[in-house]
Amino acid sequence: MKTTILNEPVKSEPTIVKRPAAERGQSELGWLHSRHTFSFGNYFDPDHMGFRSLRVINDDVVEPGAGFGEHPHRDAEIFSYVIKGELKHKDSMGNGRVIKEGDLQYISAGRGVLHSEFNPSPKTPVHFLQIWLMPKTSGGQPRYAEKALGTDARANALTLLFAGEPRDGAVGIRADADVYFGKLDAGEKLVHHAAAERAQWVHVIEGEVSLLGERLATGDGAAIENAKELEIQSRAGAQFLLFDLK
Repeated sequence: MKTTILNEPVKSEPTIVKRPAAERGQSELGWLHSRHTFSFGNYFDPDHMGFRSLRVINDDVVEPGAGFGEHPHRDAEIFSYVIKGELKHKDSMGNGRVIKEGDLQYISAGRGVLHSEFNPSPKTPVHFLQIWLMPKTSGGQPRYAEKALGTDARANALTLLFAGEPRDGAVGIRADADVYFGKLDAGEKLVHHAAAERAQWVHVIEGEVSLLGERLATGDGAAIENAKELEIQSRAGAQFLLFDLK
C-alpha cells in the first residue's frame, strides 16, 4: 500500500499503513549496507516517496574506517541517531564531533552546508538512522545541534527530542514536526495525544510494538492518520521514534 496518499477521500476513522522492514529498498556498496524506508539514491519507488514532511529514513551500517566523504545539502532538516558504535561528523560550520551510541545529531542545512560522516573505529561497524524532514521555508543560516538521551529517555513514555515550537528541553527545528523517542518495557503501554489534522509516523528501532491492530517489529514503520489518541503497547519491550507531522 502507498504511504504517500494523494487525492483520496477524506477519512475520519483512524488509519494505519505498515511499511515492513523486509520490503524496504536496499543499497549494498561493500562499506555501506543501507535500508531505505522511502525512495533514496538509486532506489526509487513511486509508492514510497515520503509521508507528509518526512522524506528520508535510512537505516545504515558503515564498516570500520569507512564513511561518507564531504558532500552538500540544502533545505533539509537532517537527523542522525546512533544505534550501535560511533559516528564522526565534520561540517563547513566548523563542527567536528563523535556521536556516540544512543545520541542524536541535528543539522538544518538551510541555504547550504557541506558535511562528512564516517566510522572512526578500526574494528566495529556503526549502525545509525539518517532522517530527513522538509523545512517549512527554504534558505536561512545552517544550524547544528546535538541531543544526548541519557537519563532524559524516560521508561514507558515519549521523550520530546526536536520540535517546531521548542518546549520541554527539545531542540527547535525548521519543520512543523515534533520528533519523540519512545521507550517501552515489556508489558507496558503509552498514549500519544495528537492535535486535529496532524499525522504520525512510527519507526521501530528495536523490539516490537502494537498499535491500531498492527504489530511492528525492528525496522518496521507505519503511517498513522486521524488518531486523536494513539495507544502504543509492547509485549517484549521496544525503542522507537514517533514523528508528529502537520
